[in-house]
Amino acid sequence: MFLVTIATILLPSFVQSSVAEDPHPFSIHDMLAMDRISDPQVSPDGKWVAYTVRTTDLDANRGRNDVWLSAVDGSSSKKLTENEASDFGARWMPDGRSLVFLSTRSGSAQVWQIAVDGGEAVQLTKLPIGVDNVLPFPDGQRLLLTMEVYPDLAPEKALAETQKRDEKAEKDPVKAKIHESLLFRHWDTWEDGKRSHVFAWKIGGGDPVDLMHGFDGDSPTRPFGGVEEVAISPDGAEVAFAAIRMTPDAAWTTDANVWTVPADGSAEPKCRSCENKAMDTQPAYSPDGRTLAWLAMKRPGYEADRYRIVLQERQAGSQRVLTEDFDRSCASIVWSPDAKTIWTSADNLGNHSIFAIDAATGTPRVLVEKGTNASPCAAGPRLVFAQDTLKAPTELWSIPKDGGDPKPVTKLNEAKVRAAKMGDFEQFAFVGAKGERVMGFVLKPAGFEEGKRYPVAFLIHGGPQGSFGDHFHYRWNPQAYAGAGYAAVFVDFHGSTGYGQAFTDAIHEDWGGAPYEDLMKGLDHALERYAFLDRDRVAALGASFGGYMINWIAGQTDRFRCLVSHDGNLDERMAYFDTEELWFPEWDHGGTPWDNPTGYSKHNPIDHVAQWKTPMLVIHGALDYRVVDTQGMSTFTALQRRGIPSKLLYFPDENHWVLKPKNSILWHETVLGWLDRWCKGEKGAAADPTPPGR
Repeated sequence: MFLVTIATILLPSFVQSSVAEDPHPFSIHDMLAMDRISDPQVSPDGKWVAYTVRTTDLDANRGRNDVWLSAVDGSSSKKLTENEASDFGARWMPDGRSLVFLSTRSGSAQVWQIAVDGGEAVQLTKLPIGVDNVLPFPDGQRLLLTMEVYPDLAPEKALAETQKRDEKAEKDPVKAKIHESLLFRHWDTWEDGKRSHVFAWKIGGGDPVDLMHGFDGDSPTRPFGGVEEVAISPDGAEVAFAAIRMTPDAAWTTDANVWTVPADGSAEPKCRSCENKAMDTQPAYSPDGRTLAWLAMKRPGYEADRYRIVLQERQAGSQRVLTEDFDRSCASIVWSPDAKTIWTSADNLGNHSIFAIDAATGTPRVLVEKGTNASPCAAGPRLVFAQDTLKAPTELWSIPKDGGDPKPVTKLNEAKVRAAKMGDFEQFAFVGAKGERVMGFVLKPAGFEEGKRYPVAFLIHGGPQGSFGDHFHYRWNPQAYAGAGYAAVFVDFHGSTGYGQAFTDAIHEDWGGAPYEDLMKGLDHALERYAFLDRDRVAALGASFGGYMINWIAGQTDRFRCLVSHDGNLDERMAYFDTEELWFPEWDHGGTPWDNPTGYSKHNPIDHVAQWKTPMLVIHGALDYRVVDTQGMSTFTALQRRGIPSKLLYFPDENHWVLKPKNSILWHETVLGWLDRWCKGEKGAAADPTPPGR
């Protein structure tokens, strides 16, 4: 069994020194100290699992990634790479003797190879531009790569000329941008004309072959697509990929498609799903090569429709929807070696559960219900998967393929979890809007004492098609409030995922209706049920849709001691013109603002500013192109002009999320300081002495 003492010794000193060894209430420093495990990959013989571990370097104000290796039976773990650069994305070579991975140690992300029994890593690619993803072909002689190139370049010059264009733009003192179409910027990045393309490369050979040459679109899709959106057929002759073309309607269409192309680039890509005008993604070949599966939504222009698993016979071309009767949205496709089962994961009643789907009938069966679980990898007779909960960060576990008791594979965070005092939690249900059952969680403060009443942090999730459930979050972690002496309450209101598609769809044209009703009823239910919650000291906090909801709440009730609005819309009409992904507001608000103006005015916070009374902390990032920073500035302006106690925390270097470690520390200190001012002191406390500009 892997020893906790070994994990402690291997912990970098810059993280280890930032967290007390003696038991203490959980804080942002504990959150940053945790090893973040991701991307598990099981070896061909099923005995080992490789994965990426992210540690936090506070001095450098960034995360650092390394490749680790553990025995599936949990008997040992070791770090394979250790470099100040980032090493990540490891994939097994077919013989199981080595791994290829991406590393920035040469200046840009390139492919490296390392033997699993030790030795130094060897650089395989020395390309003019960086590599974003790598996947070995079954023959072990070729690699599938994804890289960003300008699609108009000749294929034999694409990499070198892309480098030259980028260097020229970097040196050009004129930084002006000219655009003639949407999307001109996306998430946190301005459009530069490059596209992410899929390449095939013979190891040690010539230039990589662009399998998407001339394709004006991205694979993986932006901004969050990864290697799960590309696949190689078992015989190595074909590649499948998901892509969205940059058509004139790119800003308001969700029409991603699955394409296949010969692995030697001898023919143009063939669209396998173009008859479906909604989203198709994550292609996955069956082990026998007869079937190509992918995830598909049904409704065009809607990014939160239910993902169904589609199966297409490769030769005949016929296809069927496997999971039409399964009222959960599948997040992935993992074939069993005999092609009789597909393993997937899905939001499920406040958890993210693992399911086994019969590949013939589509019948689902729960294998792991509680917690937040990533889809498993086959490891001989067992399955390996990543799991986290409200009381524990991600570790790797294994279960028998037919289900059973999980066994730990890694325990990298065991000592750190044991040292951090966390709050216990309970899930509850109540009758919410429309007379329907709604669920939520309550989390006790760390060091809870029976008979004592505690102030409440009422957390509101974003999305709005999302979920605040049994999950160890690295930005909105309820334990951060529990460690600061607060009880936390969070409700999966109408619009949340994991309760059936009709429940998710219910937020359509009703942002401030049923969700607001659920939140108020859920809070009332918790206050009535749990005597340790102090109903006179409740603060409400939210980001993204949660930030919108905070702004909406401000005009509907003064029941809260204080509010925190992070990246929230103030004016839904203007927010449509500010944002980049137009399909989102067009679906949720029933069209465009000029075709359906009432859809944007029905629940618009800006129309209720006259009723605002509650002190509010406003937070925003300059690089947020989803909810543009002027929305936060406008919110703060309204608060100040009305004379309401308020504070603005602005991050010039963050997007929709706060990702830099030191910024995250400031975020938590500021938020908890705001809550303490209004919920632990006297109501109407003296002005905060923090000077402007800090």
